[in-house]
Amino acid sequence: MRISTLVILLFAGSFFIQAQTDAEKVRSTISKTDIEAHIFFLASDELKGRATGSPEIDIAASYLANNLRRYGVKPAGDEGSYYQQVDFEKVNPPESIELTMKNLNISEFINLKISEMNFDGDAVFLGYGGEEDFKSHDVKGKLVLTYAGSEGATQMMQSYRAGMKKRDLAQAAGAVALVEIVTLSDPEKASLAHHFNESRVTIRSKSEEPQFVHLWGMSKSDAEMPELQMGAKNPVKLDINGISKEKMGGRNVLGYLEGTDPELKDEFIVYSAHYDHVGVGKPNAEMDSIYNGARDNAVGTVTVLNAAENIAKYPTKRSSLFIFFTGEEKGLLGSKYFVENPTIALDRVVYCFNSDNGGYNDTSKTTILGLNRTTAGKHFIEAAAEFGLTAIDDPAPEQNLFDRSDNVNFAKKGVPAPTYSMGFNAFDDEINKYYHQVTDNPDTMDYDYLYKFFQSYVLSARLIANDPERPFWTEGDKYYEAGKKLYEKKKEEATILD
Repeated sequence: MRISTLVILLFAGSFFIQAQTDAEKVRSTISKTDIEAHIFFLASDELKGRATGSPEIDIAASYLANNLRRYGVKPAGDEGSYYQQVDFEKVNPPESIELTMKNLNISEFINLKISEMNFDGDAVFLGYGGEEDFKSHDVKGKLVLTYAGSEGATQMMQSYRAGMKKRDLAQAAGAVALVEIVTLSDPEKASLAHHFNESRVTIRSKSEEPQFVHLWGMSKSDAEMPELQMGAKNPVKLDINGISKEKMGGRNVLGYLEGTDPELKDEFIVYSAHYDHVGVGKPNAEMDSIYNGARDNAVGTVTVLNAAENIAKYPTKRSSLFIFFTGEEKGLLGSKYFVENPTIALDRVVYCFNSDNGGYNDTSKTTILGLNRTTAGKHFIEAAAEFGLTAIDDPAPEQNLFDRSDNVNFAKKGVPAPTYSMGFNAFDDEINKYYHQVTDNPDTMDYDYLYKFFQSYVLSARLIANDPERPFWTEGDKYYEAGKKLYEKKKEEATILD
């Protein structure tokens, strides 16, 4: 009788778990108290802003790994551990940059991409450097000289984004360097110099060959902008000397759970967030110098922790890979390293569900950067509605936010990869009040809102992981073809094995 009763109770418990809806499973594991505890720890003064390469970020990494272990998530890092070692190096700025060319008087630079260089050759002027300009002129082995931005564009960020496109075009055409002539206000110059002209962290290069150089050369005013002839070649010397490098360590934190479906478990959903922030800076008027990074990105980190805890208790049909990236604030470095050195083959990763935040100004919403760019958009909308929120797409496309978080490194490889963020209607003063500021502290957030936001994230995760239909890019998206290429290769390999 006792054995029979025990069997009945076990069966009843199993049936109850199966009968629970995904929303009920989410509600049973998400705790506002736990959310607060995690965020207050990760964004505490003791962790000093979790700067990449610091002793304090190693404490955060251990905290995340131990929580994965506590939930029953299996290690997915190097040699059976929860860590993937990322080899960083700290690159100190050059002692001198000298550009010598007739009729060009520039002595101040913003170092967008820097390397030692002693170039003595030709410079080719390409106006504003559009795609057709590069097609029409031979720049192989030469220095490309352009005006910054595009004709008529006045905003610094517009000019910066245009410069990134020119860099790609110049490198593809075989140029050795790109120098853009720019006029900046004093505040713009100070901001850019602080970001680009100080020591920076990069992934350690295995090659000692000279790297491509990209500079903004500053003229004092538009009136002093040189008048150059399109396509004209001019003798030029560019000497960049005195760059020093130091080795640094860093770690991504990874864990996985196997899915329950015999077929779908071969497919992985990545749940990702960066756990680094910008560390310690200059004290403000209140003598606070710690950039705690509660919103950016303790919140995102803890959403992934919550997903891990929930899925460990209630496994999904697809398998799960939980990744906490280092080095995001240094240029998306941890995710870049992972996609080039994946611990699970990328063609088994069918979705990357990233979580990153700058802040929020609307507690009735969740903002998904790329809501309509993948076929999983319906799941975000349903999950938000379940907890009284409204899911919206990117309200600030001018900020190019989709391409400014770790998701984009997956997207470039073809993996569908939106970013889940707190609700905002514009990148306004309320966002900038906390974004990369010492004011981004854990005691300045609305935890009633976060409770709903976290539940919405985890329910979205469950709906995507249990959907019989594999998620993909919306046809026509700029990463659609990369996705087809990635997964067609997987099909070809499977056919060969058959």
